[in-house]
Amino acid sequence: MKRTLYLVHRWLGIVLCLFMAMWFFSGVVMMYVGYPKLTPSERLAALPALDASRCCAALPEILAAAARTENPKGVRLTSVGGVPRAVLSYGRSGVVAVDAVSARRIDAVSSADALAASQAFMPGIHASYPALVTEDAWTHSKAMDPHRPLYRIQMADPQATVLYVSGQTGEVVRDATGTERVWNWVGAWIHWLYPLRGGMVDRYWTDIVIYTSIAATVLALLGLVVGVWRWRFSGRFRSGSHSPYREPWMRWHHLLGLVFGVMTAAFIFSGLMSMNPFKVLDSGAPKLEQRMATHDRWQARHFVLSAPQALNRFAASGFAARELEWRMVDGVGYFLALDGQGRSRLLAAGATADDAQPFEAFSMAQMQTLGSALFPKNKVIESTVLTAYDTYYYSREPHTMGGGVKRLPVLRLKFDDAQASWLHLDPSTGAVISQLDSHSRARRWLFAFLHSWDWLPLLERRPLWDIWMVAFSVGGFIISVTGTVLGWRRLQRKKSEWAAAGLRARASL
Repeated sequence: MKRTLYLVHRWLGIVLCLFMAMWFFSGVVMMYVGYPKLTPSERLAALPALDASRCCAALPEILAAAARTENPKGVRLTSVGGVPRAVLSYGRSGVVAVDAVSARRIDAVSSADALAASQAFMPGIHASYPALVTEDAWTHSKAMDPHRPLYRIQMADPQATVLYVSGQTGEVVRDATGTERVWNWVGAWIHWLYPLRGGMVDRYWTDIVIYTSIAATVLALLGLVVGVWRWRFSGRFRSGSHSPYREPWMRWHHLLGLVFGVMTAAFIFSGLMSMNPFKVLDSGAPKLEQRMATHDRWQARHFVLSAPQALNRFAASGFAARELEWRMVDGVGYFLALDGQGRSRLLAAGATADDAQPFEAFSMAQMQTLGSALFPKNKVIESTVLTAYDTYYYSREPHTMGGGVKRLPVLRLKFDDAQASWLHLDPSTGAVISQLDSHSRARRWLFAFLHSWDWLPLLERRPLWDIWMVAFSVGGFIISVTGTVLGWRRLQRKKSEWAAAGLRARASL
């Protein structure tokens, strides 16, 4: 039995140790340079203030121009190339853009349009080389799917930024600086096995990641077992050591495996959990999108106030809106305005909104009513106003996956349903931020905690978090490198043995 486990560990190591070394190295890179993305703050900061005198067509005209039979799931007013543009989202059916001045549907975005949008996004910077791409190394994200194809624009700024412009709406939807692109070749691009994306094996990418991670987890766990078996807890070997290995590479592999083996196994396993293999972390409960779709269906009749009227009222209150959204909150229409710093204001837009004035946030009671309506068959068993981050609601660096500043205060509601669901609701936007059930809370520990140590005592005490993460990553990296060297040596010996056996076989003929 022991020999079998030794052999399984040895041959899995020969195949996978190089992968594991790559994962540890690239993981450290990702701590400081994330996969390129356009953050909300970057996007809003680049937009001009919306001017009520320059827009807008009436909402029914915009909807008619979109020429879609179904109602949109959301409508927002933004600027593209300095010109007001309405963007209508239809979920999986994609997005439609309409010129907000002329109410003309944008059927095609040309390379000239893309260049104009890029130069408006980065004023005074020369833009060149517009290339139309469906997908490339920096646009594998599913968030880009509604906007494909994309125009890739090279900007002549000191950071050598590449902008990606939506082929559907004309908006800048991603930026990638030269630094991000260089580091990501040895960061997220290899960490997520993106070399396998976009080619013949693209459709197998998920399975490759899952099964490679399973095998690597087994390798790490077997290494722990074998390492403990080979360690003499009482007595010593002739060398005077508790380890039987004298050869440096083997000795370091054994000793570091005992010290960092648990963390190595946890890191690989948590990476596996990020993929939700075989849907083990799905509870079967309705998703938040499903609940919202049946509760707050977007309908134009809830918006009586016009966009110019709303913009004038926001401006009169001293709020310079750069983006405006027609938003449904608990069956009532509101305008949500965002400024260049990401701050928000709300304004009632319904039939009784003649004298409505902008306000900063809904009451927590209103938010509880909204949250309760999403679980009509269940009771709220706990209601908490969070004024500080905690274990399940916290902020991470903007460049990280899912990172960004999260608003406070928020309302947390806990329900008595079979999945023990929680909701987080933002009173400043009327949005339901997240739904967490028992399975998704388990994922928080099995992935976010074990993989990147999202633990407030560490996150709030940097560089303590950095020291911890780098230390165990270096340990895992060295284990993997030593395993790679040992595997290479084993293969070389096997190659020599097979060559010698071939010579003997030919000599016997």
